[in-house]
Amino acid sequence: MRVLGVDPGLTRCGVGVVEGVAGRPLTMLGVGVVRTSADAELGQRLVAVEQGIEAWLDEHRPECVAVERVFSQHNVRTVMGTAQASAVAMLCAARRGIPVALHTPSEVKAAVTGSGRADKAQVGAMVTRLLRLDAPPRPADAADALALAICHIWRAPAQNRLQQAVARHTAKPTYPVTAPITSKGRTA
Repeated sequence: MRVLGVDPGLTRCGVGVVEGVAGRPLTMLGVGVVRTSADAELGQRLVAVEQGIEAWLDEHRPECVAVERVFSQHNVRTVMGTAQASAVAMLCAARRGIPVALHTPSEVKAAVTGSGRADKAQVGAMVTRLLRLDAPPRPADAADALALAICHIWRAPAQNRLQQAVARHTAKPTYPVTAPITSKGRTA
């Protein structure tokens, strides 16, 4: 499975591509950051994020895009920019028919480090170890994007099985069509 991880942001949008399957060594195919100027108009910044993500999609042809789920922060301006960049990433993938998965920061940290409260340094160190890199990707947004891709590769098989089980359990049973029974117990 080849996954493009996206750590959304307007100033720095981390992107990283990881290939592999759960239980086997993973391979990093690329990592970087799509940058926009804080001085630019919002619309121009969103177009720049779109163009950057489109270039990554063109180059790496992922089977899935894993995006960090936006969570509540105290700084409304920051969360709005993150949400907007997240929406751009999802739109780019959807336009191409590529499935999108959302993972919370704590899910990603738990998957990669074993603790949902790990700090950025711990995430970077584990990404470096898991992908057999010489040094942690910089900036942290790039390492976070790789962590998202790793998280999705590891969690997707279990999530798919759970979704299939829920679908089977909640599916309406089909009953054979029978003739209505009259008040005297006979079929009509």
